[in-house]
Amino acid sequence: MFQTATLQLRTLERQALGVQTLWIAAFALATAAGAQIRIPHQPVPYTFQTLFVLLSGAFLGKRNGALSQVLYLSLGLIGLPVFTGFAFGPERLLGPTGGYLLSFPVAAFVAGTIAKGSRSVLRTSAGMLVAMLVIFSLGTLQLSLVWTHDLGAAFAQGFLIFSWWDALKIAAAVLIVHRTSRLLSPGGAMHA
Repeated sequence: MFQTATLQLRTLERQALGVQTLWIAAFALATAAGAQIRIPHQPVPYTFQTLFVLLSGAFLGKRNGALSQVLYLSLGLIGLPVFTGFAFGPERLLGPTGGYLLSFPVAAFVAGTIAKGSRSVLRTSAGMLVAMLVIFSLGTLQLSLVWTHDLGAAFAQGFLIFSWWDALKIAAAVLIVHRTSRLLSPGGAMHA
């Protein structure tokens, strides 16, 4: 009897691992799709990538959210055209947008740490805001080092100019997380 229960538990763990892996891959691919929805701007375009970074942390939690973004970066490094403009390769991580890209796993981890499972709009918003500040901070720093060579100019070109755009994405992410959690919670429309 003990062996049967242990075998059933292992089967459930493997199934759960399979489902987690699918969600990690799905958010990596969603981030790649978000990279292609862009408004050209130099040196950093407006994209939807960060929306999926925030959502990956909120929905998958800190570990799996970060893993989804590590997978996204890995796909681009090995030559799959997942970065903005269907680009790929290490030069994207070393160029002016590299700091933003490299911050994605950290930002998903932060969003997942603060927002995962929260029913509070304020807490979810705080998690998304802190995660976005991680992206802006690392992105602006690398932009300064490799493009503008001036932290003030990098702040203007890589942070301030995007603040309104990213405020809209934070609001959208919070709305998506809370609407979805209401639908999936006991008593929600999906459980009726």
